[in-house]
Amino acid sequence: MIVAFSMSPGTSDETGSVSAAVAEVVRIVRASGLPNETNSMFTNIEGEWDEVMAVVKQAVDAMTAISPRVSLVIKADIRPGYTGQLQAKVERVEKHLAE
Repeated sequence: MIVAFSMSPGTSDETGSVSAAVAEVVRIVRASGLPNETNSMFTNIEGEWDEVMAVVKQAVDAMTAISPRVSLVIKADIRPGYTGQLQAKVERVEKHLAE
């Protein structure tokens, strides 16, 4: 499965930025060893349900240590038997665009 999630603390620093808190979440995702990527809006992580959700929970726990309120958005692509889809899905679209 691929899970795209976005998490933000309910509080920000004095400039209104939440990037330091988000960096803590990305650090947890990268340390998980699961395939992942981060863009300007979401962090995508690929793996089995239990391992992906365990990373998301660990990230939520870390964020709640920073802020008493956390916003979390999750979108999942659940397709048993498929791996390597973080890149493969994009490659299939690029192939159509090249036609």
